[in-house]
Amino acid sequence: MSFSLDLSNPAVATAAKLGVIALITIILWFALGRALSRLQENAEDESWFPVLRISLRSLLVVVAIFSALDTLSINTNGLLAVLGTAGLAVALALKDTLQNIASGLMILALRPFKVGDTIDFGGTIATVKEINLFATELKSLDGLFISAPNTALWGQTITNTSRNKTRRMEIVTGVRYRDDYRKGLEVLRQLVAQEPRVLQDPEPTFVVMALADSAVQLRLRAWTKTDDFWDTYFDLMDKIKPALEAAGLEIPFPQQELHLVTSTDKTPA
Repeated sequence: MSFSLDLSNPAVATAAKLGVIALITIILWFALGRALSRLQENAEDESWFPVLRISLRSLLVVVAIFSALDTLSINTNGLLAVLGTAGLAVALALKDTLQNIASGLMILALRPFKVGDTIDFGGTIATVKEINLFATELKSLDGLFISAPNTALWGQTITNTSRNKTRRMEIVTGVRYRDDYRKGLEVLRQLVAQEPRVLQDPEPTFVVMALADSAVQLRLRAWTKTDDFWDTYFDLMDKIKPALEAAGLEIPFPQQELHLVTSTDKTPA
């Protein structure tokens, strides 16, 4: 049994062209996906890839559709006019969605944050997982999934705790008024000197912060690399109380003294 394809037949030729267009589209679709995946693996900043993937694949589909219409000898000028009118109507109806797209593009262009950064927006602290055209996906510190519209992020102040390479910590503790506060400052200096993750430039500072109601408050300011910040902070907090107690110092807590005055005068008030 033999099979022959008569390309002289217009219908057969048109079907063959459509098949070629479909085959090329499928091959380019998968090749584009693999190429972008390889680039993403080696890229330092992955923020642009979700938007880039959607845009290129959408463009590929549009080109394939118009190529198929041209093969079928369908006039695309009228179709473009209809699509333009429909696009205007859709744009007016989806104004908020378009604002999200514009905000997403501004975030990607100006880069107040990127994928992998930890940010604080509106009191919510989370790590950025993906930035797409409509929303930004994040993961909170307790592992919750957050999907924030791009306009909600672009329209408010964002604190990026991962942007700078170094970060300063502040630890406040206190000693009793009857204790020697200079000894407390020396204890803090020794703890910092034994901590290799604390940077010496800028130099750590140790000062009396305030003469509070029940304690002389001492403040420690020290810089670390951003990646080492929380581990260093928690380790120092864990060591401060035992170190002060070993030096004979005590961290006071707020308390009130009540003095009762008795009177021998029995005259009625």
